[in-house]
Amino acid sequence: MASIDDVRAALSGVLYPGFSRDIVSLGLVRDVAIDAGRVTVTLDCPARKGTVAEKLRTAIGSELRRFADVVDVTVETTVAPVPEERSGAGQRADSVRQPLPGVAHIVAVASGKGGVGKSTVAVNLAVALAQSGLRVGLLDADVHGPSAPLMTGTTDQRPQMVEGKKIKPICQYGITIVSMGFFIDDRSPVIWRGPMVMSIVRQFLKDVLWGDLDVLVVDLPPGTGDAQLTLLQEVSVSGGVIVTTPQDVALQDVRRGISMFATVQTPVLGIVENMSGYVCPQCHEHDPIFATDGGAREAATLEVPLLGRLALVAELRAAMDRGTPLVVDQPHHPVAETFREIAERVATGLGVHEGKSQ
Repeated sequence: MASIDDVRAALSGVLYPGFSRDIVSLGLVRDVAIDAGRVTVTLDCPARKGTVAEKLRTAIGSELRRFADVVDVTVETTVAPVPEERSGAGQRADSVRQPLPGVAHIVAVASGKGGVGKSTVAVNLAVALAQSGLRVGLLDADVHGPSAPLMTGTTDQRPQMVEGKKIKPICQYGITIVSMGFFIDDRSPVIWRGPMVMSIVRQFLKDVLWGDLDVLVVDLPPGTGDAQLTLLQEVSVSGGVIVTTPQDVALQDVRRGISMFATVQTPVLGIVENMSGYVCPQCHEHDPIFATDGGAREAATLEVPLLGRLALVAELRAAMDRGTPLVVDQPHHPVAETFREIAERVATGLGVHEGKSQ
């Protein structure tokens, strides 16, 4: 007869989707009960994606039915609490990440270091998702270095305030956008300490009239600081996308980004390798100036998908400087096609198809 210890041991062989760690070591198994061969497993499921829960039910059922005396397996899911943190007074500050009303999925685009093209990826990803028929928003959470207004050609626009409390986002290229760049001029530095950064990220999440969205893409600042922690603790994030370049100095920071998402039990949808090689505009030869296949190797090592490789081309830089994402400016360009492939893989990972969230 299978015991609770036997069941828990078997569950340690079930990996959480997008991770190389199992659901037991991640602390997701809340309870196991056995009654006359019927096993009930209660999970803390941090993402509210139906696809994640369904994958876990299938994997757990397959694993536990290997016991000859198990006749039925039931998997129940609850919302996972955020890992504990302590306030300055040393008191416990427990909270539960809540879904953002009207937003089906939140995707965090992150990088371990700056200068890898994270914002370029975030903007083109958001627009490509919208081009596929999804309702998409873009939250530029890089408070100190906002670039969404420039990259979307909206630097001269200002969001409206509704009833003096709510922010109406800017609409451009089929997406809705909010950025700190809309509230300052291009010469004003944002000299803020952590609490102020955390406050503006919360405001952009909770006080913006996002409406009904299939996906909210969040362009995070580089690193693993206040903005990242605020997002991941305030709302339920469906998954993360890590942007890197192929060289080792960038790849070592990818592991920190992966660990950040793992710490708060948020799955990683995959890695985007940017600047995978320079393409000469005259001879069209490919020169891997930042090394070769670094992102692919790191994705294989960390056991997460490689969402795509983006070549370093002048057309992409020029399009973003003009405020026109490449997927709009030159939709048939090979790099634009790669962006659409990345968007399709992200949508598949989220379980959204044909403009509908599952």
